[in-house]
Amino acid sequence: METTGAGSAKLVAACVIGGIVLGASVLALHLAGPVAIPALPPADSLRRRFSRRRRRPVRVYMDGCFDMMHYGHCNALRQAHALGDELIVGVVSDDEITANKGPPVTPLHERLIMVRAVKWVHDVIPDAPYAITEDFMNKLFNEYNIDYIIHGDDPCLLPDGTDAYALAKKAGRYKQIKRTEGVSTTDIVGRMLLCVRERSASDSHNHSSLQRQFSHGHGQKIDDSGSGSGTRISHFLPTSRRIVQFSNSRGPGPDSRIVYIDGAFDLFHAGHVEILRLARELGDFLLVGIHTDQTISSTRGPHRPIMNLHERSLSVLACRYVDEVIIGAPWDVSKDMITTFNISLVVHGTIAENMDFMKDDLNPYAVPRAMGIYRRLESPLDITTSTIIRRIVSNHEAYQKRNEKKEASEKKYYDSKSFVNGE
Repeated sequence: METTGAGSAKLVAACVIGGIVLGASVLALHLAGPVAIPALPPADSLRRRFSRRRRRPVRVYMDGCFDMMHYGHCNALRQAHALGDELIVGVVSDDEITANKGPPVTPLHERLIMVRAVKWVHDVIPDAPYAITEDFMNKLFNEYNIDYIIHGDDPCLLPDGTDAYALAKKAGRYKQIKRTEGVSTTDIVGRMLLCVRERSASDSHNHSSLQRQFSHGHGQKIDDSGSGSGTRISHFLPTSRRIVQFSNSRGPGPDSRIVYIDGAFDLFHAGHVEILRLARELGDFLLVGIHTDQTISSTRGPHRPIMNLHERSLSVLACRYVDEVIIGAPWDVSKDMITTFNISLVVHGTIAENMDFMKDDLNPYAVPRAMGIYRRLESPLDITTSTIIRRIVSNHEAYQKRNEKKEASEKKYYDSKSFVNGE
């Protein structure tokens, strides 16, 4: 009984003490005022947060011939990428291009190298059809998980006059971007054809060089020689915004190994891409020097370059292997320049338009060679700007007919052109 009494006393004491503590807590809460208790987020909000974490990337598809790929193509791919998270690019086969537009200047394997090198491209589909059929569209949606099909605001018509993207529009999975003005493959081929005609003209004709016409934005030049080619001089207007859009936001780190390579990079082609890829593998940061129009004209003739300095700069900036460019780089690589940019290695390929400068006393790489930081790289592809021009010249009639056909549709586009919002 005594044990039971003692236990009861302890229980009573515990209850009293507990009551006192509880009362004190209630009094403290009362004196402190109301306390906000955080509410749990609604169930639908939690679901949205969870789905955002697990949301698959938006995949967009854009196709094209990408023949003689230029900065206009690159800007289209940049805009397409901005409409999603991953850009998948279809590259049309040689046979499809020939059937619908005429023979391509660059074969499929070179065009694939070019497209894969564009920094906004996630993946590539080779041998894509020129027109999107229902079967191919379903393959894009079901196998490649494509959400939207993208094309520019310029019409893409099949030989029978129908819209190549009619099915995508009908499916509600089509988005449009703004065409990049001032350049097209047709325009570039026209420049080369004009270059060939001017070179064959009498030397007594005191005409200005193509380079000056392209660089200084002379008015549209329509060929009235009777050939009917209707060649246009580029009306490309460079802006600081466009250069920023193409540029990388990052610079080299304090301990980066900076590799430097320079050149004209005219008619930017697969040979350029491959030597830039090799150069980038030798360091952490690839700096590319792009020579001025005047420098190129003085070393390669008055009809070069075909593309002006700003056009060439944008093409190089779009390449995924390039970190930074010097727009209007000097011909000679000086000690001051090496110090200013903290260059660790200067490289040059074994394939170029003219390697005679290597024998001259005034070798532009004399300083880096003396410093022991110069290296020649074996060029993976035997392609130069002259290679591309020779392809045009050797098939002159076919390309002229192709241009005449394409220029008719381009004229119709420009005549009916209206403002399209975009970047």
